[in-house]
Amino acid sequence: MHAAISIKNVSKNYGALQALDNISLSIEPGEFFGLLGPNGAGKTTLISILAGLVTTDGGHAAIMGADVQSQFRDARRMLGVVPQELVFDPFFTVRETLQFQSGYFGIRHNDAWIDEIMANLDLTNKADSNMRSLSGGMKRRVLVAQALVHRPPVIILDEPTAGVDVELRQSLWQFISRLNQDGHTIVLTTHYLEEAEALCQRIAMLKQGKIVALDTTANLLSQYGSVKKDGDGKTDLEDVFVNIMSGGAR
Repeated sequence: MHAAISIKNVSKNYGALQALDNISLSIEPGEFFGLLGPNGAGKTTLISILAGLVTTDGGHAAIMGADVQSQFRDARRMLGVVPQELVFDPFFTVRETLQFQSGYFGIRHNDAWIDEIMANLDLTNKADSNMRSLSGGMKRRVLVAQALVHRPPVIILDEPTAGVDVELRQSLWQFISRLNQDGHTIVLTTHYLEEAEALCQRIAMLKQGKIVALDTTANLLSQYGSVKKDGDGKTDLEDVFVNIMSGGAR
């Protein structure tokens, strides 16, 4: 069986800036995987490579065995990406947006699945609303729906709950967790480290284009169990993250 995501010796430079430095990583089908790091660590560049938006300067990446460059169409069909930015077409309704997204992947008569996605994301009563009339939180839900509309086995969520209310965060994670239980591979980037701790089975931490930690969430917490910065006697993922980013990996 192919890995859900395979990254082998991937490097990317932007002029003098090395965004990714010989990164290798394998994510197995069905994993809920966290990709963490400070701004500028290389997370967005890595996601852009996986989505086929950026070419590598070295190495290879594949989605479910399909090379993201030489087999772009197959790889992209296997992948759903929820971008960090609120990108939308202001001229269409929610339903039209999802129908057009289906069309990009050559999928017709997808209305039953679109209805199910909208119901799970509490978008049904906004189905005929114009995109520009939606709140930021509702637009975020539509981005999630767009990533799911072609039923991809691998889903990347890039800061999906940035700037949204607590209620949406909870309902979104319930839905995403159910997708993971149904066999979807989920890759999450987030600055809310409590989300990563609660949801992710395994975590990679990036710093200056390199992977500086890669292990199960439980092992990371155990390995850094002596780090207690919050005064409650309990180590959490934020303690681990701060320690690793400050060079305290052991």
